Amino acid sequence: MMVRVVVLFAIAYMFGSYLTSHTGEEDAPIGAMPGCYRLGWRHGLLEEVSKARDVGVNSIVLFPKVPDALKTPTGDEAYNENGLVPRAIRLLKDKYPDLVIYTDVALDPYSSDGHDGICREDGVIMNDETVYQLCKQAVAQARAGADVISPSDMMDGRVGAIREALDDEGFQHVSIMSYTAKYASAFYGPFREALDSNPRFGDKKTYQMNPANYREALVEASADEAEGADMLLVKPALPYLDVIRLLRDNSSLPIAAYQVSGEYSMIKAAGVLKMIDEERVMMESLMCLRRAGADVILTYFALQAGRCLCGEKR
Repeated sequence: MMVRVVVLFAIAYMFGSYLTSHTGEEDAPIGAMPGCYRLGWRHGLLEEVSKARDVGVNSIVLFPKVPDALKTPTGDEAYNENGLVPRAIRLLKDKYPDLVIYTDVALDPYSSDGHDGICREDGVIMNDETVYQLCKQAVAQARAGADVISPSDMMDGRVGAIREALDDEGFQHVSIMSYTAKYASAFYGPFREALDSNPRFGDKKTYQMNPANYREALVEASADEAEGADMLLVKPALPYLDVIRLLRDNSSLPIAAYQVSGEYSMIKAAGVLKMIDEERVMMESLMCLRRAGADVILTYFALQAGRCLCGEKR
């Protein structure tokens, strides 16, 4: 222990929270993610945040499950200031003013096509038209009280455009955590089930990064930093430890790692089958992310890991 160089703190975690539809108040279990729920935006969400704060986790990322009736090809519900996410932000800030709220900026939860951007009839993603929508989404979230805007869409130029839109509306104090190295990964399946956001056609390889690429992350990081990002995120996390280290060694910005749904579900499933010690593997995986250089970890294990660090039983 005298030469231990990596230490885990609950404060380094933020937890991902799935919100149920506008009318749903009951927490609904997510089949592909044991232990995770779509939380009723009033009661379930507040209870989960209270539990997290009790073990030192005071940051949350909100992911909405949008009713199909509100989904459109252009994802206009994304910037509805009375939509699910803005209402949840206001509720949380009213109850916990010091809670750090991160919001996801992308169109896929709101799109009838299931893509992060607006699709042409031939399936091509329209970059500039999408960025215009994302800016309106970011401003709506900031106006509701979001602390950190997190564009996960992977459109070109979106960080700079969002920074300008926020500044123009007086939100210079709102930070941007860019999904800088978001790979077209097979580890996202449970997340898309949770939000019912699978693409209706094609895949996301035209705008997400190729898992075989390494140095491309540096190009994206340089662009995001120049455009005004305050934090750089790598997604997924554990299969991309080399990319986390690459960004850590080449940027002075904080580096975030997103331990995605597939990573979470693999550990959970193996734990249920008694093939591994779930708690030990969970903590080791988080330790590895910190060792690779992650300053912040987005994980669905945040509450469970926080309890472990506090010495509580699961």
